Amino acid sequence: MSLESKINDEIKIAMKSGDKTRLDALRSIRAAIIEFNKSGADREANEADEMKIINIQAKKRKDAIDLYEKAGRTDLLEIEKNELAVIQEFLPQQLSDDEIIAVVKQIIEKTGASGPKDMGKVMGASMKELTGKADGSAVQGIVKELLGAN
Repeated sequence: MSLESKINDEIKIAMKSGDKTRLDALRSIRAAIIEFNKSGADREANEADEMKIINIQAKKRKDAIDLYEKAGRTDLLEIEKNELAVIQEFLPQQLSDDEIIAVVKQIIEKTGASGPKDMGKVMGASMKELTGKADGSAVQGIVKELLGAN
């Protein structure tokens, strides 16, 4: 079952149950998928595209959560947190920091990186390996720490 049809089924369930927050989150995912399909890519979204779309939606919520926390807007903060929880249901299980560290250490060893100057090389390979499995900012923090770029 494609992500789009799964989202449509979940939207129907959310509409019947009256869960407005869940419905809004699901509709935003569906809108992003429809936007991709009409973007001129000359193809339907594949699984990698769908994961990228979901990651973008999750990142938007995380950014909004940060902004609302700084502004003290607890009313909007809760909405974003709830929507993020819905979106994360469609993401694969996220890796722990220890698992990310293990992957990044392997990449550093494989690329022969030795210091902060190799940050771009390691980040590129790390994100290729960890896309959808780990938050990009967490990966960046770990790469900086391991390369001594703090």
